[in-house]
Amino acid sequence: MTKGKWLIVYIGIIAMALFLVACNNGEETEEDDATEFLTMLTGGTSGTYYPLGGEMATIIKNETGIQTDALSSNASADNVVALQNEEAELAFVQTDVVAFAVEGTNAFEDNPVKNVQAIGALYPETIQIVTTKNTGIDSVEDLQGKTVSVGAPGSGTYINAEQILEIHGMTMDDIETQHLDFGESTSGIQDGNIDAAFITAGTPTGAVEGLGASVDISIVPIEEDKIEALVEKYPYYAKDTILGGTYGGLDQDITTVAVGAMLAVTDSLSEDVVYDITKAIYENADSISHSKGAFITKENGALGIGIDFHPGAEKYFKEVGVLE
Repeated sequence: MTKGKWLIVYIGIIAMALFLVACNNGEETEEDDATEFLTMLTGGTSGTYYPLGGEMATIIKNETGIQTDALSSNASADNVVALQNEEAELAFVQTDVVAFAVEGTNAFEDNPVKNVQAIGALYPETIQIVTTKNTGIDSVEDLQGKTVSVGAPGSGTYINAEQILEIHGMTMDDIETQHLDFGESTSGIQDGNIDAAFITAGTPTGAVEGLGASVDISIVPIEEDKIEALVEKYPYYAKDTILGGTYGGLDQDITTVAVGAMLAVTDSLSEDVVYDITKAIYENADSISHSKGAFITKENGALGIGIDFHPGAEKYFKEVGVLE
């Protein structure tokens, strides 16, 4: 081959190499841009989701390099809608609420959510019917005719309240409903503007702790037979106990029920990214200072999940032997 022809071949090889590098760099930039920032929706600042989400967002940033912002929100139902509308990538949700969303039932009737999948279970969320000792409310039936905060319509707390009242032969029409967040609910109880509030959150809940610091609170128990009836009809509930001493003025154990808290994700994130996020959370949860961090383990991560796992989360849980 002549020297001139070698030069032409050489130039061609260099041009092709530059072209391939440019293409690869473009792909890497696109992937990096897609995963360099994530939004995680939590809940109200006086609940459990918000402080716990802040710690989890820090873990994700430290372990994966992906900047993750934990934002306050109206919690489960609104969070699912935000994921559906691609306004966020990650969100705290109740296991029952996200199951309703995927099934297209309750608040999501005729509008099933197709793009939301599971990362994993986090901890039990206790249904706390909070009041004060001077209201005379000692049972669920005593709520009849009282002013009670039940959360926003369609929210996880609202659905929990509705179902618990149902098991006791009551409906929302039997109480004077208020639709307040946790902080507003406990402030209303303290001020005497409402008599009680349903609060579905991990214990201890910040808003309830604040109330217990100023008044003697009481938490309404749910009787064993009602718990059995509730679990039979709605299997995502489980019996739970609020230990005496959890809040000021609470001097004995209270039997109630709980649903699960979980982290959900949109299916638009790649398998690799969600795998890294899942691994980061479940292998570094021992660094979480919030008391609910103790529940966040890889052994518990696949429990009580009623929707499909994201392929990245599924890969992690299969890798550690939690899923087959």
